Amino acid sequence: MKNLGGTFTFPNTSLTVNRMGYGAMQLAGPGVFGPSRDTYEAIQVLREAVETGVNHIDTSDFYGPHITNQIIKQALHPYPSGLVIVTKIGALRGPDKSWFPALSRQDLIDAVHDNLRNLALEAIDIVNLRVGGLERPSDKSIGEHVEALAELKQQGLIRHIGLSNVSPAQLREAQKITDIVCIQNLYNVAHREDDSFIDDLAKQQIAYVPFFPLGGFTPLQSSQLDAVADSMSATPMQVALAWLLHRSPNVLLIPGTSSVAHLRENLDAASLQLPQEALTKLNSIAAIPPMKR
Repeated sequence: MKNLGGTFTFPNTSLTVNRMGYGAMQLAGPGVFGPSRDTYEAIQVLREAVETGVNHIDTSDFYGPHITNQIIKQALHPYPSGLVIVTKIGALRGPDKSWFPALSRQDLIDAVHDNLRNLALEAIDIVNLRVGGLERPSDKSIGEHVEALAELKQQGLIRHIGLSNVSPAQLREAQKITDIVCIQNLYNVAHREDDSFIDDLAKQQIAYVPFFPLGGFTPLQSSQLDAVADSMSATPMQVALAWLLHRSPNVLLIPGTSSVAHLRENLDAASLQLPQEALTKLNSIAAIPPMKR
């Protein structure tokens, strides 16, 4: 069994996961739309992840749409004991590969039922409500949407609720309605606007799951990151993942890939020990103007 960054227990739940998980978005076709490029390889990625010790899989029925969840079902159902499947709702895909919000009460109900059907589940461990803009939170009220999910929780269709792309104020609004067990926002070594939010969540023992954790570089273009990676005989992506695990014990990772080789590389990042000199260099990246990274 690999070192997967230690474990984390979601608050007010019996769900304990290894901190290095797996994000299934890339199992769909180009643009997260349509059939997988290689369904056989996608199935092997999922099976190897679970066999290696990954017990936290992040998905959504709007990946594909439907494709990713159907591959997860094909690869892993009946699901092994202890596997935590987390899905996202709040958006739909257009036939032109567009993304658009789907946040009405009926939209959310339909989305939960789509996930249940395509994953072959009677209840979903955690459902994340995806709100806000493409990458950043908005300042709109989310109470009505959270209330719809709380009803589905009372019905036993979902066990726990998380939020994606939200602000601290929106979290507080949601917590007046129901328990929130995780937040999924944009964050990485270069984009650190959520630093204080992560610390506040850690005090509440709420998980923070960065999405696009390796983003912010095209590709990871940072001389500081490259220098650290070279000094450790690792890839820049591995170092970026290791930095996130070091950032706070409530940070959970869900790097995605459709390649078994890349999966192994990502999981190996959990074993990297970053010396203080490396951490100092990495922590300086967010303060460097983008053109000079």
